[in-house]
Amino acid sequence: MATILLQAAGAALGSVFGPVGAAIGQAAGALAGSMIDRSLLSGTREVNGARLSSARISGASEGTVIPRLYGTARLGGTLIWATRFEEETVTERTGGKSSGGTRTTTYRYYANLALGLCEGPIAGVRRVWADGRELDTTEIEMRVYRGTESQPADPLIAAKQGAANAPAYRGLAYVVFERLPLDDFGNRIPLIQFEVIRPVGALEEKIRAVTMIPGATEHGYATVRISDAPSEGAKRWLNRNTLTAATDWQASLDELQALCPDLESVALVVAWFGTDLRAGDCRVLPGVEVGYRNEESRPWSVAGMARGDAYVVSRHSGGPAYGGSPSDESVIEAIRDIKARGLKVTLYPFVLMDIPAGNGLPDPYGGAEQAAYPWRGRIMAYPPGTDKTASARAQVSSFVYRGDGYRRLVLHYAALAAAAGGVDAFLLGSELRGLTALRDEANAFPFVEALVALAGEVRGVLGGGTAISYGADWTEYFGHQPPDGSGDVFFHLDPLWASPHVTAVGIDNYMPLADWRDEDLEAESPDGFTGIDDAEGFARTLTSGEGFDWFYASEADRRARVRTPITDGAYGKPWVFRFKDLQSWWENPHFNRIGGVEQASPTALVPRMKPFWMTEVGCGAVNKGANQPNIFVDAKSAESGRPYFSA
Repeated sequence: MATILLQAAGAALGSVFGPVGAAIGQAAGALAGSMIDRSLLSGTREVNGARLSSARISGASEGTVIPRLYGTARLGGTLIWATRFEEETVTERTGGKSSGGTRTTTYRYYANLALGLCEGPIAGVRRVWADGRELDTTEIEMRVYRGTESQPADPLIAAKQGAANAPAYRGLAYVVFERLPLDDFGNRIPLIQFEVIRPVGALEEKIRAVTMIPGATEHGYATVRISDAPSEGAKRWLNRNTLTAATDWQASLDELQALCPDLESVALVVAWFGTDLRAGDCRVLPGVEVGYRNEESRPWSVAGMARGDAYVVSRHSGGPAYGGSPSDESVIEAIRDIKARGLKVTLYPFVLMDIPAGNGLPDPYGGAEQAAYPWRGRIMAYPPGTDKTASARAQVSSFVYRGDGYRRLVLHYAALAAAAGGVDAFLLGSELRGLTALRDEANAFPFVEALVALAGEVRGVLGGGTAISYGADWTEYFGHQPPDGSGDVFFHLDPLWASPHVTAVGIDNYMPLADWRDEDLEAESPDGFTGIDDAEGFARTLTSGEGFDWFYASEADRRARVRTPITDGAYGKPWVFRFKDLQSWWENPHFNRIGGVEQASPTALVPRMKPFWMTEVGCGAVNKGANQPNIFVDAKSAESGRPYFSA
């Protein structure tokens, strides 16, 4: 309309100057009218979002109590420092150029603040919640100060306040958020809470080495996120079940180092699966939880085997009985990450027995079928009574040297360790007690011979800079006394311990440290324990008590506390039968006995020749765990149980 009116008005005014003036006036009027029309009818609209009138925030109150934390707890933070909110302006335009469109301006706000937690030092912060919702701390800038007496000032506080004016808050554990987005919290500082870890006691600071499990985890050792698509359009992280780090591996190692600041070494367990307790029929295979994963972002692969070709572990209670074997790429990543953290790494090949209930397999121990999910130490020759025969040697040879046998497991991981740039130590396996005790017709121990040969092969792969050992069971390392009444005594692992390729005598140490009963609360303990948690009592029984001074000849004797002294009437060497007497075993020459008669020459293991390594040590976190440290609860396994006299 403005175009028409101004066009007519321009023509009228221009006519004063004749026809040419009328034409010019008409054109000028049309142009001015067009501009007015666009502004009135199709002009750009300005839309402004909500904007804070003030970016100031309230400060901390004087005299606020500083909490003192013991253990792990959820704490609220106290504001101890903050800046004005940072404002960020974002302008977006919609619509075409000719129509003008809409220009929208929104405002985003970010908070810089420090929150005091508790008296330090703490180990760290595990989780963070804002208004009750857990934050993904990998997506925000958050720095934790443990509250030491030497902690520096935060660089952001120093930049804002000036280095000379920035407090370090020494002795106070606190957290600094830098540019915390406030969009999801109504442009205000939310209520922030923290799961704080503060160890009490001295144990954590004394820990120098740990064994890293689960060992059976397809991608759990990966340092990058791995995903699959369980359904159309869905994405699931396979190795991220925490919001504190990019992967579960990184979250675990970060927390481990925070809790154990003097940690030096990590033993990385990598598991394959045994399929049978009969040595001659047992295959040792890398396994997977499921035979197919849709859109797996990094396909699982072990020893050149893809998921579709791998052994699938059995099912139990509606799911896989075990996690799968760690993918080769994840093992290499884990080794490199451990070393990058300044820690030593031991690679630990491991056998899990995947034998479900109802398996129908002939039992080398004479049962109706093999026990469900048994201990690897029960692998044995078949049928019962095969010990001391040529068949025992043949079955051991099959177990070790068949195409899917034990040797393949060990050498695969030796090669993988080399591909990762090397490891500090390598274990040939552990607790294969039934196999190491098997004899052929000449009283030789074929599986021990195989371990000696494997030690040489692993040395050839990894070179002289890697320590090598075997994690013998605590009932296995010191010798074998067949329960056949023969009087035979063998230091059967001595050829392995004496091998020039073996660095140390490895022991999975689950020796009993107590014999505590509830009645000891009222009557005096025969071992002088003052309570179930008597640390001095535990220290004494490292070199006394069961397995050193005495043993229980039967379960009836154990219940009645009838103790039989450990003696050696023939040669006066009771240490030969004492699994706890490590010092005497280490300091004395070893003489095998055949038919109870000591041989003229000692074994090849010279006294004090090799150091001891405790390749595993511990007990179940259960009532009276020290009574029987080698017993654990596992509902699916026939080995499951509680320690003696545990409630």
